[in-house]
Amino acid sequence: MELGKAARARIAGTDDDAYREAFDMFLSGTDEKATTHAYLRRVVDRLPARRTLLDIGAAQGTTTRYLAPYFERVVCVEPSEPMRRALARACPRAEVVAEPVGEARVDARADLALLSHVLYYIPRAQWAVTTARVMEWVAPGGVLLVLLQNPDNACMRMVRHFTGRHFDVRELVGELAALPPGLVGRTELDVVPARYHGRSLEETLMVADFLLSVPEAPSPTREAVEAYVRRHFDNEDGTYTFRHDQHVLRIERPAP
Repeated sequence: MELGKAARARIAGTDDDAYREAFDMFLSGTDEKATTHAYLRRVVDRLPARRTLLDIGAAQGTTTRYLAPYFERVVCVEPSEPMRRALARACPRAEVVAEPVGEARVDARADLALLSHVLYYIPRAQWAVTTARVMEWVAPGGVLLVLLQNPDNACMRMVRHFTGRHFDVRELVGELAALPPGLVGRTELDVVPARYHGRSLEETLMVADFLLSVPEAPSPTREAVEAYVRRHFDNEDGTYTFRHDQHVLRIERPAP
């Protein structure tokens, strides 16, 4: 991996190979998958049925691959072509829908559905509509997990500092009551801890570019991001660390 070249390049979007490369770099330095997978295993253990998994925003398929053995059928929604290539390698038996969630046609009734870090790319006014659309793909008695960063963590403070954007899945809770009857039952908010540790400034800047690639948000200068990273994340030993705990909104569809 040519870190120097990749770290200097602006990430154009989720269909850009630089986005996937930066995402892979982020995953190599975070414990997010380990902590999230442990949480998901506990959720799976409590499910009344394990027929179908629906993974919306499956990315390169790390979590899909982890969960797939527990389910008879696996369906993924992933609009990014570079991510779909990696997803096909990670979980070959997954049925993949290439359209974004707002346009996707999903023939499934999932016992577990994930909407994982997707709402950043959906206008805030459409969060409830998107959630309702996904809940229609959840089987009665099934569960939807909506994952977003905790807006108070160090990562999202950086995002807010440079882009002015604020993402808080807790705001969605009050809107769920207005969804059609039979879609939403009990809801719970869980917190899954996560920490990123970068081995060098160059790696951490590449990851910061990935985290700041918010749609329709201003792009800060490299110099400004570097100054922020040095000030807030520097461990004074050549490495960099920040917290990025996740919020998980657990939504149950009522059983008949």
